[in-house]
Amino acid sequence: MDTKLLDILACPVCKGPLVLVRDSRELVCRADRLAYPIRDGIPVMLEEEARRLSSEDPAMAR
Repeated sequence: MDTKLLDILACPVCKGPLVLVRDSRELVCRADRLAYPIRDGIPVMLEEEARRLSSEDPAMAR
């Protein structure tokens, strides 16, 4: 993912920062515990497409 794009993307729910998790190809909002998928190199920034994360999820520990 382009670092310039990552710098301007924000969580659509809280407008907070996102963290790229390369292993799972997701953008994670730790504040809302949501993981947005990246499909074909394009982040899908829709709340209904996001995966809810538990506090034990490896994406939350990074």
